[in-house]
Amino acid sequence: MINKNFDFTVTTTCGYCGVGCRLEAHAKQGRIASISPALDGPANEGHTCLKGRFAHQFTRARDRLTSPLIREGGQFRVASWDEALQRIVSELSRIKSEHGPDAIAGLASSRATNEDCYAMARLMRAAIGTNNIDNCSRVCHSPTSFALRRSFGLSGATGSFIDIDHAEVALLLGVNPTQGHPVVGARIKQAALRGCKLITIDPRRIELADYGVAHLSPRPGTNAAVVLGLCHVVRRDGLTDEQFIAGRTEGYDALVQLLERYDPSAVEEITGIPAADLEHAAHIYGEAQSGSLLWGLGVTEHKYGSEVVQLLCNLALMTGKVGKPGSALLPLRGQNNVQGSSDMGALPDTYTAYRHVSDEETARSFEQAWGVSLSREKGYTIAQMFDAAIAGDLKAMYIFGEDVAQTDPDTAHVTAALESLELVVCQDIFENETTKYADVILPASSFLEKSGTFTNAERRFQVVEAAIDPPGGAKTDFEILTTVSRMLGHEMGFQTPWDTLEEIARLTPAYAGLSRERLGRRGLQWPVRADGSDSPTLYDTTFDRPGGRGQFAALPYKAPGDAADEEFPLVLVTGRVLQHYNAGTMTRRTHNIELVDRDWLEIHPVDAARLWISEGDKVSVRSRVGHTELHARVTERIEPGHVFTSFHFPEARTNLLVGQSADVNTSCPEYKVVAVDVRPLSEQPAFTPALGPHKASARQAQWSA
Repeated sequence: MINKNFDFTVTTTCGYCGVGCRLEAHAKQGRIASISPALDGPANEGHTCLKGRFAHQFTRARDRLTSPLIREGGQFRVASWDEALQRIVSELSRIKSEHGPDAIAGLASSRATNEDCYAMARLMRAAIGTNNIDNCSRVCHSPTSFALRRSFGLSGATGSFIDIDHAEVALLLGVNPTQGHPVVGARIKQAALRGCKLITIDPRRIELADYGVAHLSPRPGTNAAVVLGLCHVVRRDGLTDEQFIAGRTEGYDALVQLLERYDPSAVEEITGIPAADLEHAAHIYGEAQSGSLLWGLGVTEHKYGSEVVQLLCNLALMTGKVGKPGSALLPLRGQNNVQGSSDMGALPDTYTAYRHVSDEETARSFEQAWGVSLSREKGYTIAQMFDAAIAGDLKAMYIFGEDVAQTDPDTAHVTAALESLELVVCQDIFENETTKYADVILPASSFLEKSGTFTNAERRFQVVEAAIDPPGGAKTDFEILTTVSRMLGHEMGFQTPWDTLEEIARLTPAYAGLSRERLGRRGLQWPVRADGSDSPTLYDTTFDRPGGRGQFAALPYKAPGDAADEEFPLVLVTGRVLQHYNAGTMTRRTHNIELVDRDWLEIHPVDAARLWISEGDKVSVRSRVGHTELHARVTERIEPGHVFTSFHFPEARTNLLVGQSADVNTSCPEYKVVAVDVRPLSEQPAFTPALGPHKASARQAQWSA
């Protein structure tokens, strides 16, 4: 498409959050001139946020990687592609020969396409011979995947964003859409203005609380008690759908027995939420004919995050709010393709569509297609990779599009692991905290420079089209990965990403009807049947589990992995801000930096006064494992006893504060409950020792004991 203002326009899919906005990218003279929203985008319907529309200048930032770099004598030097790839292949071959294939591990990228992630998984499994492949969903929504599969059968949202438009009630737990998923946040606002009743549950008073009918502010780490309390009231007051429970579920009796312990007064003791407020919220949700549940990292990034998602599934099953218009369970995915990277089998235990590596029929189908023998043993998760590196069992990592030295927990442990490896390969668009530890750096492509598909938070496959070429000598990720595989002796046989999509469809029954042509402009929501029909709503008649029934989970509240005490009297909660995205690699290289130029530490006025902290003061933040410094922002948005910061700026090194506590089922780190001590660094009146945990935190400490 050409007009007088631009040389070239393509319709593509946004590479920021998991909403999956469709965009019109306008190019002129090899650069992105502007971006506008596609009016027919199913997820965004002609809208986009300031990141998707305006934060594209990073594609031609002066510090883009445009040539391979090789470390020599402790310094990086520019290398040719042939030299860099030969170095990688020779070292990987040596390590495989000396230590076996399981001494090598790879990380796929949730910023990349499905086809890129599939190629990365195939490279590790077929060219290297190991299942040591993972992606960043491990540290964000792996608990969601685990729980949804346990409760319902499939690892994805049960409906679509359009269900928000038809919901009588929307309950939001541990998610802040107007900051992290702005187009969905705006959609929720519009629904509320039309009469949808919003219930927000978060330690901070998020913006959407101002549009709601109830806001509950629990102590961090007590989500399970909140949901159990809601379920208790729903059952106690006769708000359950008994016909649905009897006809379509199992395991309810065990849950009923458990719920007796979670009456509103008991839940108030654990969470700090007034009993009357909990009952009010339970009635709003329980009495509605339709209701959608939305959650985010404020649910999953906890020691028992996967259990809380199962409890949310309980709430939906009890009230029959599954598989119906307006009654969707919608986990809001953080990155543009965090759903797809896992769907594609870039995980240590599953092939595409979450089929286990030990399943003989599945493994044989891939062996036949790829012409190699494949391991039936589960590989390392990300956390296990770092542990194995320090132990000396893992010798090499190929890290594709992930800055683990900034984004993963316990930064000191991560960097120690990277330093322990004999070979670190980083494939990315910029140098970052992780590339500091690399032996070879490969210049890759952004979402505006590649073709393929992303899968958004609705399970929707959507087309990605290149608007410009990668700069300088940079190459597309697809070309790099297939070339490395070929040089290692495994020819994938793909000429284009669309060849890869054809193989994915051929080897994956759940994606059998996928093709570039069928995806069109609106995409398809998996499962996609062989005739090309898709699945906007799951579970309208049956669940995808043995026997076709949804599974209740009788899981009690358990204390989080950390709690405030006299030495660390405040609880740190982390999250995002509207203007930036994840590690800030892209947005910090755009004009968004003029809007927000640092991470701030939000602190309540009560705590600020006690600690002699004023607005803008630089403060020391110390946890049990690390220390960093931030500037304070005094606000009533955060509850007393808690502090909040984002993690978009590498100089803040927020994850130095996060320890190794992780979800019990998936190893997702517990980013959201970190006990800290905060002290002013600027000159202030004489500072007295910590006064002990805030009253609210002390009560939680009592329950945790």
